[in-house]
Amino acid sequence: MFDLADNAALPIKTAKVVKEAEKKRDCPCGRKNDKGRLLAYADCCGRYIDHWDARPAPDAEALMRSRYTAFVSENQEYLQATWHASQRPPQLDFDAATKWLGLDVKQFQPTGDACAEVEFVARYRLAGRAVRLHERSRFVLEGGRWFYVDGDQF
Repeated sequence: MFDLADNAALPIKTAKVVKEAEKKRDCPCGRKNDKGRLLAYADCCGRYIDHWDARPAPDAEALMRSRYTAFVSENQEYLQATWHASQRPPQLDFDAATKWLGLDVKQFQPTGDACAEVEFVARYRLAGRAVRLHERSRFVLEGGRWFYVDGDQF
């Protein structure tokens, strides 16, 4: 089950306030509504991250965006739960010096009935140096859920 370990040490009332404030912030994935405004976390990736066991991402692009958001918040549990078992690492090591700056989804295309690819550029800063991660990721649909399999970096 999803564990709110980050908030476990906080008093329940404080944890609830923190969670409510987090839901109202702009989603790190950068998705916009029809009016060009950034979607709130709760209306975007939060729908899948906070309820991954009951509400899986509807397509590979939504999963890609939610995984980017999970990297921003260092949510190892969600990342591993959405990583295909054939490629899933035993654990993830996050670098505290990494500051995620943005995501640009370049292309999303189904490649079969249960497969899709998403090309994206994720920007981040590491130890003061700007970095661009350009990747074409592969996803597979199994049991009604999309999973990240692997990707090719450019």
